[in-house]
Amino acid sequence: MSDWLSRHRWEAVLLVVLVVTIIGNAALSPFYLGFGNFINLFWLSIEKIIVVVAMAFVIINGEIDLSVASVMGFSAAVMASMQVSGDIPFLLAVVFGILAGALAGLVQGLLIARIGLPSLVVTLAGLIGFRGAARVILEDRSIGDFPEWFDRLGQQPLLGPIPLALIIFFAILAVAWVVLERGSFGRKVYIIGNSADVARYSGIGVSGVKLRLFIVSGLTAGLAGVLFAARLGSVRGSLAEFFELDIITMVLLGGVSIFGGSGTMFGVVLAVFTVLNIRNGLGLANVDGIMQTGVVGLLLLGSVLVPNLIERRRTRLPAPEP
Repeated sequence: MSDWLSRHRWEAVLLVVLVVTIIGNAALSPFYLGFGNFINLFWLSIEKIIVVVAMAFVIINGEIDLSVASVMGFSAAVMASMQVSGDIPFLLAVVFGILAGALAGLVQGLLIARIGLPSLVVTLAGLIGFRGAARVILEDRSIGDFPEWFDRLGQQPLLGPIPLALIIFFAILAVAWVVLERGSFGRKVYIIGNSADVARYSGIGVSGVKLRLFIVSGLTAGLAGVLFAARLGSVRGSLAEFFELDIITMVLLGGVSIFGGSGTMFGVVLAVFTVLNIRNGLGLANVDGIMQTGVVGLLLLGSVLVPNLIERRRTRLPAPEP
């Protein structure tokens, strides 16, 4: 147990915070501990936490993707515009919407991995550009009237009380957990995040790994955007606006270093549960959305500041005497 705590100090802290949050929320509402509330807690943020899984890989690799929320809106806009045109079957429009996200990731990945531009700059441009593209495509309209089966998949449970999007999340999470912590690709992600130069000297194709990560990030954002459209029943150019704040907060709060090279999927999952429960508790306390966003912003600051202070303190401690 002590060995686990020494290797997972931050995860242990998160676990304590999560337990305290759950106890506090249970005191605020007698309905909080109900199974239906937990399903609802995930359902209202499911698209964000799907993207969190891919974002964890990107940040551990030493990069960042600020464009994910805009890519979500762009993908949903592509799907909706094809549905309005009526030129192709709607199922094909859904596929093209998801692939539009993968294409966005490919373009950004090429600029970052092949040309060598900083991911912060490229994806910031993507944040602005893909959001603008979504608004241009939809021309400030709200497009809905999707087929009944599509709305049903997004708005009704599929397996008992569990919706399709939650099943997809746990499937993606299981695959990502194995790949990151048990697979050779995951080891490459960590090595590159620690030092891209060392990775190159070790014979790792750094640009290829980075390119694949951004394609997957775009693809995941595209899928999340289409799922969000199904849950809402309509699409506007502002769909998923500002989601990147919660997404990046969950990853960094999970102990993933903003500088890359460290972090675990277990920590990210704990952070997801923590942020969702904090938002739920604030909602139970009738705290408005703006204040909730402010709290998430403070969590983002703390998730970067606190681990760095702990690490700085640890490196300053004198070495134990032999």
